[in-house]
Amino acid sequence: MDANGDLYISDYEKHEVRRWKPGDTTGTVVAGGNGKGDRLNQLNYPTYIFVDQEHSVYVSDWNNHRVMKWVQGAKEGVIVAGGQGQGSSLTQLSNPQGVVVDHSGNAYVADSWNHRIVVWPPGATKGTVVVGGNGEGKQPNQFAYPHGLAFDRQGNLYVIDCDNHRVQKFDVETESS
Repeated sequence: MDANGDLYISDYEKHEVRRWKPGDTTGTVVAGGNGKGDRLNQLNYPTYIFVDQEHSVYVSDWNNHRVMKWVQGAKEGVIVAGGQGQGSSLTQLSNPQGVVVDHSGNAYVADSWNHRIVVWPPGATKGTVVVGGNGEGKQPNQFAYPHGLAFDRQGNLYVIDCDNHRVQKFDVETESS
């Protein structure tokens, strides 16, 4: 939900994200909605979404291995993370899941199949591993398919570590990868 109480839902079968305002019965497409694909006006299995204070919608585009940003009213998005095919280099993602954006516009991405959390500053062409990235595992510096991300008011990053059945808390200002 955004600050106005509007609800956003990703529909992986229709490859779109819709916004519902209170009382709305059909919703409005705010990302994708042009069929399955990899063009800038398309999505391919959108999963997690994040809405910033300007009502821009960030979408984990799972099968395109990228995160897209759709500013309010845009007909197409821009790639803010990944988009260079599936892989493990810092220019790539592998089945991204959770995405959260801080007040500076840095996009934190749960790079699920690479078992790491990567941050992409605005305009960056590659990310930086902030936690994980040490292979799949159960150690405190490892993940097994991270999914959800959230920040608390103190700036701590919470990571849903799916296959390890745990939630981990990190101070991303002091954690090393």
